[in-house]
Amino acid sequence: MLRHGQSDWNEKNLFCGWYDAQLTEKGRKEACAAGKAIMDANLKFDMAYTSMLTRAQDTLQLVLEVIGQEDIPVHKSWRLNERHYGGLTGLNKADTAKKFGEEKVKIWRRSFDTPPPPMEKDHKYYECIAKDPRYCDEPKSSEFPKTESLKLTIERTLPYWNDIIVPQIRQGKRLIIAAHGNSLRGIVKHLQNISDKDIMNLNLPTGMPFVYELDSCMEAVSPMKFLGDPEAVKKAMEDVAKEGKAK
Repeated sequence: MLRHGQSDWNEKNLFCGWYDAQLTEKGRKEACAAGKAIMDANLKFDMAYTSMLTRAQDTLQLVLEVIGQEDIPVHKSWRLNERHYGGLTGLNKADTAKKFGEEKVKIWRRSFDTPPPPMEKDHKYYECIAKDPRYCDEPKSSEFPKTESLKLTIERTLPYWNDIIVPQIRQGKRLIIAAHGNSLRGIVKHLQNISDKDIMNLNLPTGMPFVYELDSCMEAVSPMKFLGDPEAVKKAMEDVAKEGKAK
């Protein structure tokens, strides 16, 4: 699994969610470095999964180019999208923490079941998200989020994991999933049985792949294993945690 490389909205420290941000040059380099780490680990894949958002798709494409596996099937689904940040979309995280307090922003960013305020029709980014043609077939209008907590994100991500991805693993397929901080946090929570409280403290860095080996019950044999330098992973996690602090 792999969170996408740095996007232009990551660089600006903005709440992104379903907005279709693009990879920065640093993000592209992170994706290539992720590919190198995967290649060094000698991992081969049978198929790939990603979201409907460009930053995840481009990250996956760069990784597959580096490891020379561009020809494997790639499946895309809105169910692997980042959580929808509602009315916070486009706001600076540090400025929002200054306005509402760091604790409130931490709850909006990392808590299990508290969503941000919903995105209303007069929101600056409502039209470009809600009317995006890539969603013309799905999700259904009743499923299209206006805001999401991690709990709500898991409720639309896990059916895809259980119904689409798990059957492939049971057939012995080796998979790579390039997605987002919160859609991946939901899967990690599920695999490692992390509590609703403890999931608040899990921060997934951009562009750093991690590996799971699953048993016959589709449970993790051991916690996630990051590929790459442990100190670099630790620092990157700390940097993600700092994003919601006032400056």
